[in-house]
Amino acid sequence: MLITISGLPGSGKTTVARLVAEQLGLEHVYAGDIFRRQAAARGLSLEEYARRAETDHSIDRALDEQMCTRAAQDEAVLEGRLAAFMADAAGRPALKVFLDAPEAVRAQRIVAREGGAAEARLQETQAREASDARRYQEIYGFDYHDRRRYDLVLSTDGRSPEELAREIVAAARARFGP
Repeated sequence: MLITISGLPGSGKTTVARLVAEQLGLEHVYAGDIFRRQAAARGLSLEEYARRAETDHSIDRALDEQMCTRAAQDEAVLEGRLAAFMADAAGRPALKVFLDAPEAVRAQRIVAREGGAAEARLQETQAREASDARRYQEIYGFDYHDRRRYDLVLSTDGRSPEELAREIVAAARARFGP
């Protein structure tokens, strides 16, 4: 069973992916962790590495290669903005989930997690989304925001992570069996 969870920053991807993985007894593979390990291996801060990724597409390709390899080999919950595309590239059937919430809600979640001012976090989030969208379009020629590519699109605003995880688990069991 392969489940991919994608979405925008602050949409609740990590929390929901962890819950889904726990409930199904699957490994949670998080693209953000892989990216952070790559930055650390190069002796760069996360911010420096992300800035470098703006112009050095080998950074995204290395991350995506690892995610694609995991998608091809493992029964797992893959979390990352391009997770659904990695399952497709690996030729694996997957339940592809996209999580979303209004910008203001996502910015508040990021503030709660990382601190800072809501307006500044909103601007950072908008810049990050624009950068990601531009890079993925340049590298792969697609828009990961396109909801038509996903089996399940859920708004996380006003819903608990547990409720969302239950819905995803039910959809996965319906698709793949118990």
